[in-house]
Amino acid sequence: MFRTIKSLPLALLLAGSLTLPMACSTNSNQPDQLNASDWRYDVDPHGSVATLDEKLVKEDGIWIKFNRVPRVDKFNNSWIELIYDLPSKTLGNSQQVTIEYKSSQPLIVKLSQKDYGKDGDNSFAHYQTKVPAATTWSKQTVSFDSFQRPSWTPNNSPDVGIVPENVSAIYFVPDLTDKLGGEAVLEIKSILLLN
Repeated sequence: MFRTIKSLPLALLLAGSLTLPMACSTNSNQPDQLNASDWRYDVDPHGSVATLDEKLVKEDGIWIKFNRVPRVDKFNNSWIELIYDLPSKTLGNSQQVTIEYKSSQPLIVKLSQKDYGKDGDNSFAHYQTKVPAATTWSKQTVSFDSFQRPSWTPNNSPDVGIVPENVSAIYFVPDLTDKLGGEAVLEIKSILLLN
């Protein structure tokens, strides 16, 4: 049964979550079990929606469908994002990340670093990279050295680089335009951080 959700409190969405047998790890070369409580999503309050297949994390992986509305005006942009909260709240010594995924759109992989977020300069111009769309299961390994800040980064946002201890989450964002919005289906089977 599919559910369409605009916004619900995170605690309500994660209530009753169980540890599921899926590959996932932080700062290790071996996958551990994925905790559903490490995963969440967010959508803007302007009309974008997320649709789940009963719950976000299931035994066979994550499946989520996003419908992003176009940007409202110059002050109010729309957004959709699948979020992996790092269990240790830091990248530690990790140098790269491997994800096994499907995505109907190219996928932006973004490091959520407090220096650029609401506790920093509020630019939200986080370091990121892009992986291609994939209609079948694809495994991609990307080095954090290849991540860059977006071209729209404000000039008044100081670049302090990637500070591993300040990165608390990895965001997965279907590459849809602000102007047009659009629809995307995203699935993730595993994530592994590597030293």
